[in-house]
Amino acid sequence: MDTPKVFESEYRFCLILWENEPVKSSELVKLCKEQLGWKPTTTYTVIKRLSERGVLKNENTVVTSLVTKEQVQAAEIDEMVEKTFEGSLPAFIAAFAKRQDLSEEEVEEIRRIIEK
Repeated sequence: MDTPKVFESEYRFCLILWENEPVKSSELVKLCKEQLGWKPTTTYTVIKRLSERGVLKNENTVVTSLVTKEQVQAAEIDEMVEKTFEGSLPAFIAAFAKRQDLSEEEVEEIRRIIEK
């Protein structure tokens, strides 16, 4: 199953959800007002949209995620690599490495990840 698309403002909402789930929708409204400055109607609209897309479920006013933060991040990276680097992971890594000031520890960690 493909991970549903989560847009930027929805992702900020999901960060709050992942940190607090399972959480009552009324509590999410409070958290989104405090952290994002959203009105209650905005939060309820986002809950409905993400529920329809299979990102979360809202049962008896308790909201839980159906996808993890890591799944959403991986899907976003996959989309960017496909769109920007014509699907070439080596081209993405090369571009990333050229733009970053990586420490020797970070380089070694990346090597270990690649070798796995």
